[in-house]
Amino acid sequence: MAEKENPMKEIVIEKVTVNMGVGEPGEKLDNAKKLMEALSGSKVVETKAHDRNPTFKLRKGLPIGAKTTLRGPKAAEFVGKALIANKKLLRASCFDRRGNFSFGVKEYIDFPGAKYDPKIGMLGFDVCVTLTRRGERVKRRKVKPTSVGRSHLITKEEGIEFAKKKFEVNVE
Repeated sequence: MAEKENPMKEIVIEKVTVNMGVGEPGEKLDNAKKLMEALSGSKVVETKAHDRNPTFKLRKGLPIGAKTTLRGPKAAEFVGKALIANKKLLRASCFDRRGNFSFGVKEYIDFPGAKYDPKIGMLGFDVCVTLTRRGERVKRRKVKPTSVGRSHLITKEEGIEFAKKKFEVNVE
C-alpha cells in the first residue's frame, strides 16, 4: 500500500513582492507605478527613502520607488511570466536558507504581454517569492502563538526543488 504524503508538508507560495526602484519622485515614479499596475493587475504603493544621502539628493521620507504584493493564483501566474522573462534560469545564490527566492527582470519589455512605451523608458523590477507550508501561521497569530518545529521549516534545497517542479526552472 502506497504511503500518502502529508498535506501539511506541501510547499505553497505565501506571497510575491514586486519592487521597482526609480530613485526620484515625480513623473518617472508615476510612470513606474502605472507600469507596475499594468503588469501585476493590483494596487501599487510608494516606497520611501529610509536614510538621507546627499550624493543622490535623497532625504528621509522621499518617495523613490513602488511595490506591490500578490497572493494566491495571481502570484503563481506572475512568477511564471517573470521567470519566462528571465529565461527560466535562476542561480542557487537566488535562494535563501529558508527556501525563498528573489530575482530581477532587467527590462520590463521581456515580460510576456508588455509593450515598450517611450514615455516610460527602460525599467526593470525585482521579484521576491516567499514560500511557506500550511500551518506556519501558528507562529504569527495573535492568540497563542507557538513555535514551528524544525522539520516543518523549508530548507534551501526544498525551495530549489519546488521551483524546479512548479515553474520548470533551471538552477545553476
